[in-house]
Amino acid sequence: MHLALPLTWDSLSDTLASLALALLLGALIGAERQYRERIASLRTNVLVALGAAAFVDMGLQIGGSADALRVVANVVTGVGFLGAGLIMKEGANIRGLNTAATVWCSAAVGAAAGANLPAQAIGLAVFVLACNTALRPLGKLIDRLPLRDAAAEARYAVSLTVPDPSVGAAREALAAALAEAAYPVATWEQHGRKGGQAELVAVLVSSSVRPGELDAVVARLRRAVPEAADAAWTRSNPD
Repeated sequence: MHLALPLTWDSLSDTLASLALALLLGALIGAERQYRERIASLRTNVLVALGAAAFVDMGLQIGGSADALRVVANVVTGVGFLGAGLIMKEGANIRGLNTAATVWCSAAVGAAAGANLPAQAIGLAVFVLACNTALRPLGKLIDRLPLRDAAAEARYAVSLTVPDPSVGAAREALAAALAEAAYPVATWEQHGRKGGQAELVAVLVSSSVRPGELDAVVARLRRAVPEAADAAWTRSNPD
């Protein structure tokens, strides 16, 4: 059987050393993920690191640095699709972003190992572990900091409850009041209520709102739409 490349001890030892380093570093990253019971745990991160190392090593040995660089670019794309499969949306919650990012970094660690850059591979693995462990207390500390209303990213909505025949006029009044306060509307919602009433809701585009300004908008609406049974604004934080 004809071999495309001669098998030599140097090439074999280089490949085995790259794969061993990728396995070790991928296992370190994956062990931390498995300890925290994440979806992409020990074996996933090891396999991603090994696969990236193997592809880059083959590109390097077959075509040299130019081909290896093209392989790295394709590894980045391929792992991006893999990471997208780890991201799940459950209602308003999104899970798996950090896990997907970790898998992406595991691929980078493997690619560095396959490209015969052991110091860079080890350094990246250390930084990934530091991000997933040492930065967790900092993240929790930031979550406990008091948040100013003006700086909070939140969903603001202004609602007006009126009789069904007055919905059109109420919408115009609500749009005018918000436009005067320079708050553009992202979406409109309408909900039926008992007694022939309808609740008209304007969801605002702005994520930073001054409560005092919305209070003024609501007060203006109560004057402009005297038949309104209720006028109010609400704020809800994204999960």
